[in-house]
Amino acid sequence: MSPLIVLLLYVSAVGSDSHSLRYYQTTVSAPGSGLPEYSYIGYVDDREIVNYNSDSGRYRPKVQWMEKEDEGYWERETQKGKQYEAISRYNVRTVMSHFNQSGGFHVHQVIHGCERRDDGSITGYEQHRYDGREFMALDTQTWTYVPTMAQAQITTQRINSPEVQAGERYMNYLENECIMLLQKYVENGREDLERRVRPQVKVSGQEKGDTMKLHCQVYGFHPRAVDVKWMMNGEDEVHSYETSHVLPNPDGTYQIRVSAEVTPKEGDRYSCYVDHSSLEEPLSVVWERKASRVWVIAVAIIVGVVILGIVGFLLYKCKLRRRPPIEPITVQPIEFPELLVQEAMENHSSPAAH
Repeated sequence: MSPLIVLLLYVSAVGSDSHSLRYYQTTVSAPGSGLPEYSYIGYVDDREIVNYNSDSGRYRPKVQWMEKEDEGYWERETQKGKQYEAISRYNVRTVMSHFNQSGGFHVHQVIHGCERRDDGSITGYEQHRYDGREFMALDTQTWTYVPTMAQAQITTQRINSPEVQAGERYMNYLENECIMLLQKYVENGREDLERRVRPQVKVSGQEKGDTMKLHCQVYGFHPRAVDVKWMMNGEDEVHSYETSHVLPNPDGTYQIRVSAEVTPKEGDRYSCYVDHSSLEEPLSVVWERKASRVWVIAVAIIVGVVILGIVGFLLYKCKLRRRPPIEPITVQPIEFPELLVQEAMENHSSPAAH
């Protein structure tokens, strides 16, 4: 998927009962980028439903519920895809000429679609981008194209002319074909598009000098629309210094991370607030400051020493219990023969002994 498409995907249905049909047409000026030279991808809300590109040369379903369409439908759309590809290859060269470019790698993208909101109102848009920047866009109040770069003025003058009136044609597409297709696709994929999966929430903190970076990771939820923010003492909203786009997970659910940088004070209580259509009431997950790492290490050392002392004492006691008892020593009297005793007495009394 083109990085440009990823950047624009966050514009989607924002209410639980609103739905949108959007198409992303991307053309690159030269091969070798790893992207198809031309692609045309359709989305209902944020689900990719159809895909045509220059590599496959076929218009194909990307979700099971789109396979309900018959073979004739896919053949007709494939032929349209080939026509759009030829026109888009010409258009990217035309835009390059407006910038006096004759070569290099460039990307031209057209995004258009319609949306039915919660209150039943409809809206639509068409936007042209070149190398990641807006080139021109359709003003849905006047149904004319407005240049957002000086190089787009020639193009907008031509398509706004009475002979072409491209904006008027788009108004007819929005009010008729686009909305009818959206209603049809939503009905076919309602079970998938409107399923509800509760979000999981994980909070953490990272010390940075006197400040603390708080992170709230919300993941595993469906549908895509979600409201996530940090709160202080349950009332004051904390300014978020970093918020990621809502990103898809491989299982069809979504994730987002919201971070805030704060200076915690005694008595302050920070919590991550999450509101989602799958919840009966919003979640509030409190962040609790953990003990500093130094204290954790010190306590761990003390506990380790105490445990080693107890284990050593128990081993010593066990060793004493297993030692065999000491037998008493009996001293036997020495018996001297009678002859030796008499001889010793005689020698003691003899003058020669002195």
